[in-house]
Amino acid sequence: MPVVELGVNEWLTIITHIKKWVTNLLRAKSERKKQSNEALRAVIRAVRETTIYLRNLREGGQKSIEKERELSLLWTELSFKLEDIGLEKLANRCSLKSRYWADPDAFNKTFFNQADIRLSDIEQLALASLKELK
Repeated sequence: MPVVELGVNEWLTIITHIKKWVTNLLRAKSERKKQSNEALRAVIRAVRETTIYLRNLREGGQKSIEKERELSLLWTELSFKLEDIGLEKLANRCSLKSRYWADPDAFNKTFFNQADIRLSDIEQLALASLKELK
């Protein structure tokens, strides 16, 4: 098989192409890290918002279907974002949490404990994932 000699222009074209490819690869990695950070921080905010609602109930506040609707949609949106970036375990927990807030009476306490969807469990998983990104 004959060897093909490359001229200066061909080498410059190849080097330029490789440089663009590496730059795009690094940019994609940086963008994914940014998306992951944003999604994980949103999980922690959702934990806080849910905790505040539960505190309000404990302190005698009224149960609110509208607030539970908001929480259900918040957790649903988070599950989609986490699924999109490949954080399946956390996405599944957020999905279960969203289903819970859509109809809390459909779940019993045993399921709740076995599914690891307590707010503290979800927060710990999100914080651990954030540490891994750094």
